[in-house]
Amino acid sequence: MNLPNAVTAGRIAITPLIAWLPMTPSSTLRFTAFVLFLLAAITDYVDGHLARSRKEETDLGRLLDPLADKLLLVATSIPMFLLMRPVTHASAPWPLKALANEFPFRTPFGDIPLPWWVLAVVLGREVFMTVFRQLAARRGVIISAIGPAKWKTALQLIWIGAAYCWFWAATVAAHRGWDTTLWNAFANFNGLAGVALMTSSVALTLYSLMLYLQRYSRVFTGAPVGGRS
Repeated sequence: MNLPNAVTAGRIAITPLIAWLPMTPSSTLRFTAFVLFLLAAITDYVDGHLARSRKEETDLGRLLDPLADKLLLVATSIPMFLLMRPVTHASAPWPLKALANEFPFRTPFGDIPLPWWVLAVVLGREVFMTVFRQLAARRGVIISAIGPAKWKTALQLIWIGAAYCWFWAATVAAHRGWDTTLWNAFANFNGLAGVALMTSSVALTLYSLMLYLQRYSRVFTGAPVGGRS
C-alpha cells in the first residue's frame, strides 16, 4: 500500500470515532472529535494531492477515496441529526439545552435545528449519484466531478466542522456557566455561519444534481453524450 492509500485508509479508520465521540457528554471527547474531523477533512485533500504529485494513482485509491468521503458524510450525519434535532426544551435557556444534549445552531433569530429533510437531500443525492455513475460507467461514460459539486463538498465539510465545533464549545460553556458578551458573539457567529453553510450546501447539492442529469441523462437514451471515454 503506497502513502496516499495509507492516508485514505487512516481516514476510514478514524471515521467511527468521529461518529461516536460527539455522543459522549464530555467536552474533552467532543474536542477530540472536532480535531479528528479536521484531520479527516484535511486528508481528503492531502491523499489526492500526494497521489497526483507522486504519480501513485491506483485502482485501490480510486476505490477507497470516494468510499472514505461517503463514510465520513454518513458518520457525521448521525451525531448531527441526534444532537441538533428539533429541541424539546425550546423555551429553556441555552445552557440547559446543552446540558440536555440538544445543540441546535444558536443565532440572533433563535435556535435553528437540523431538519430531517436536509440530511435526506444530502445523503439521498450521494446514493443516487453513486448508482448513476456506476450505470453510466457500464455504458462507457465516466462522470467526473464538476465545479459546483466540488464547492458543495467543501461547504459541507465547513458546515459539519461548524457543528462539531459547536458541540464542543457549547459543552464547555454550559459546564462553566459562560454568558459573556464575547461568548454570545461567538455562539451567534458560529450559528449564523453554520446555518448559511447548511443552506448553501443543500442548494449546491440540488444544483449540481440538476447539472449532472442535464449533461448525462442522455447516456440512458442512446443519444451522444459529451465526456464519453
